[in-house]
Amino acid sequence: MKKYFLILGITLLTACSGRNDKSDAYGNFEADETIISSEVSGKILSLNLEEGQEIKEGTVIGIVDTTDYLLKKEQLTAQKNAIASRSGNIASQIEVQYQQKNNLLVDKARLEKLYKEGAATKKQLDDINGAISMVDKQILSIQSQNSSVADELLAIMKQIDQIDLNIKKCHLTSPVSGTVLNKYIQTNELVMPAKPLYKIADLNYVFLRAYISESQLAEITIGQKVQVLIDLGKDNMKTFEGTVSWISSSAEFTPKIIQTKEERVNLVYAIKVKVKNDGALKIGMPGEVNFRRK
Repeated sequence: MKKYFLILGITLLTACSGRNDKSDAYGNFEADETIISSEVSGKILSLNLEEGQEIKEGTVIGIVDTTDYLLKKEQLTAQKNAIASRSGNIASQIEVQYQQKNNLLVDKARLEKLYKEGAATKKQLDDINGAISMVDKQILSIQSQNSSVADELLAIMKQIDQIDLNIKKCHLTSPVSGTVLNKYIQTNELVMPAKPLYKIADLNYVFLRAYISESQLAEITIGQKVQVLIDLGKDNMKTFEGTVSWISSSAEFTPKIIQTKEERVNLVYAIKVKVKNDGALKIGMPGEVNFRRK
């Protein structure tokens, strides 16, 4: 009897130590990838970027030739100075007209006094009032010209601001932090707006995209903590804590990455499990997930 219990104990211990139990779901790791494109056109003068390189948000990774933009800015600056000169001339003309009006007003006051004393005629007063009215109209006409010139000047300044913005965009900076996955451009190549430069992803957190059956849907919820495992070889598994971040709302056929044809014809639901990466998890690596700790 003692020998029987000893054999039974050894059998149970062996069964518990092995990985005879299957995980609840299987899949592959992926990351949120971002393709960074050029916002300007020109020749790449320098590009400090390599695949696998980690870069921080705001890091300058390259420079696009700014010669064309600088020449355009010089041309617009010359136009702006010419328009500003015209505006100065118009302002001077307005000052002259105001001075003429002031002189006419002094003459009018003198004539009104003489008219009361009988030393001036009504026609003389009418003539000077007409001259004052004419000066007022000239002032309005010149001011309308000044308004048009001001609009031209504003339009030129907006174009210069746009050129300055493009020159700033020629200094290629990374909009996000992460690891460079692919590099699509080399130094001395030409780029155009919307042309991809490189692909980047934040690998501090990765996602295990796995597939579950309809019967398993009731076992998981978004935000649920689960157990994620990867194979280290020789039946050794490394365990991570994950969080269910997404559950598909529609069923699909099992992806072709599943090996057997019988399993591929089943309808399954895709899920994503967010996992903090310690460096061991790679994009495309297979993984397993358990909804309950085992």
